[in-house]
Amino acid sequence: MGCRLCEVHCQLQHAHSKDIIKAFKRADHAPVARVRVQAAKPLFFSLRCQHCDDPACVYACLTGALSRDPITGAVTADEERCIGCWTCVLACPYGTIRRDTIRHKSVKCDLCKGADAPACVLNCPNEALSYEEVTGEMVA
Repeated sequence: MGCRLCEVHCQLQHAHSKDIIKAFKRADHAPVARVRVQAAKPLFFSLRCQHCDDPACVYACLTGALSRDPITGAVTADEERCIGCWTCVLACPYGTIRRDTIRHKSVKCDLCKGADAPACVLNCPNEALSYEEVTGEMVA
């Protein structure tokens, strides 16, 4: 339905403060959502990392900041190693890696590491998003 609550809760999940007012109004800058809603009215699509089996972004990363976990299949980013060259942004065939131009880092879906399910899935009022195990790998 295009409410974009997935984007809001993704941003909140990655904010320093978990208080929604502090995260959006009092922070230096709001965190970049790792999920994006694309509108093609009357349809809306949730765009997020597909955690590809053969991730072009990982191969394109100049510093090795992106890697694919061989057990879970999740493609993760080490923001400390990211130099903000954005070659991963160019390489991603889905256009889901985003630029944080304030911190000069690439950001992507991390499946809300440490949580039972991603915040976007848990907070979707229409249950349009799901998180499930497929052939031994976790996908959102």
